[in-house]
Amino acid sequence: MTKETALAVFEDHKIRRIYDEKTETWFFSVVDIIAVLIQQKDYQAARNYWKVLKNRLKKEGSESVTKCNRLKLEAGDGKKYLTDVAGPETLLRLIQSVPSPKAEPIKLWLAKVGYERIQDMSDPARSLDRAREFWQQHGRSEKWIQQRMMGQETRNKLTDYWKDHEIKGEDEYAILTNIIHQEWSGVSVKKHKEIKRIKTQNLRDHMSEAELIFTALAELSTRQIAESVDAGGMAENAEAGKKRWQNRKRGST
Repeated sequence: MTKETALAVFEDHKIRRIYDEKTETWFFSVVDIIAVLIQQKDYQAARNYWKVLKNRLKKEGSESVTKCNRLKLEAGDGKKYLTDVAGPETLLRLIQSVPSPKAEPIKLWLAKVGYERIQDMSDPARSLDRAREFWQQHGRSEKWIQQRMMGQETRNKLTDYWKDHEIKGEDEYAILTNIIHQEWSGVSVKKHKEIKRIKTQNLRDHMSEAELIFTALAELSTRQIAESVDAGGMAENAEAGKKRWQNRKRGST
């Protein structure tokens, strides 16, 4: 399963989700959807409600429960935990089991989110336009937005290389990313987030223009070095990230 993760927002509720490219399906956190339905901000309260509902549906022989998967999603403390997730069709059935004035609005929202993803696949420019609009709403300059988008393209090319050269799973991607980040910034990704006082947000969305440039240059040169030696697997790709830094130091002496 190739995963793309992102937060979605319904009204003022953050809903965690993960995208499965193989089945072209968004899987949403069931607890987050339940929180919307019962209009509950407290995660534990929503979790307890889902636990009771889940047991009741199991006893009734509901297929909706059996079609829920458990995948790792990031929690409020920044760590990832196994969480019940479900696709839109399963969620629509679950929603019917919860008496709520938010039932119809959340159904429409789920349909809209899925439709937007289909549009993005047929016309990627739509996704880019929405990203640009989001950053503009958060007061980012056109120069910053351009650098952010160029950096993302550089990042995608690097991860494409890793995917084709024996790098598997989110953990390995994170380790290599951290090596590159540590080399150019002198701190780990986790430490950098602490400095900026963020937890679950995307670090790059909180970088300065200079930080975005350094990140893009680091990832570009890492890919070029990896390609030059046809690096494969964790050890060789990790070495490519470190050689980029070593080469820069030699060039400055």
